[in-house]
Amino acid sequence: MRQSMRFISLLLPLMFLTLPGAARAAGSGGDVYFGYSRLGANAFHTNTPGLNGWEGEGQFSFIPLLGVDVDVAHYGLGAAGSLPHTTTAMIGPRLTVGTAGVHVYAHALLGAEHSTNSGNIISSTAITVDAGAGVDFRLVPFLAWRVNGDYINAPNQSPGTADHYRFGTGLVFRF
Repeated sequence: MRQSMRFISLLLPLMFLTLPGAARAAGSGGDVYFGYSRLGANAFHTNTPGLNGWEGEGQFSFIPLLGVDVDVAHYGLGAAGSLPHTTTAMIGPRLTVGTAGVHVYAHALLGAEHSTNSGNIISSTAITVDAGAGVDFRLVPFLAWRVNGDYINAPNQSPGTADHYRFGTGLVFRF
């Protein structure tokens, strides 16, 4: 499993670098987002507080309004070694509408999460689903500020007491 997570961590940045050119060549566009993200308490494991981290997302639109979202996030930055460090990688469709410098989107994602901590007390990988929405506020023609919120769950792993949310904010680069 560690090799597959390493493969995903190498493949996704490559996609972020090559797909914008493919989208532009097809006559459409997209955006790349990077920012702060917060994961709810017990999202994937019991007795785990909410975790801070980062989220990167690329949206590539080949037809108006509809695109493909690729999302990678890592949580647990700065957390004690006994707390899980969780990485998620997901992909799915995204619907975007916008006017006057404001874009609103909704997406549904499917992928995987991998959690581990020191001593391998927690070491797991599970299928993950995510559904959410966000708003982008244009700052200048190629740059925007995003605020987003999602419901995230690993159906076969998340405890019943989980806070299945994640939210984030950061910069969006449009192309």
